[in-house]
Amino acid sequence: EGNEPGDSAKITYRELLHKVCQFANVLRSQGVKKGDRVSIYMPMILELVIAMLACARIGALHSVVFAGFSADSLCERILDCGCSLLIT
Repeated sequence: EGNEPGDSAKITYRELLHKVCQFANVLRSQGVKKGDRVSIYMPMILELVIAMLACARIGALHSVVFAGFSADSLCERILDCGCSLLIT
């Protein structure tokens, strides 16, 4: 379910696993490894869930900053948690 009424998507567990594994490989190719911290700055979309699960799959810690925050607020959160990557 998305933010707006009527915004929804359906995905099977198999499709979700495939997308999560793909994105986990992308994160690994960017040098993200177990214990690294990653910030995710996205609206409530399916890709947000995929990014969160991909981080969990490789053992990276993730911090979700919802898209309504300003650039200054985002910057403060990134610096506070010492993120090595920002996903937008």
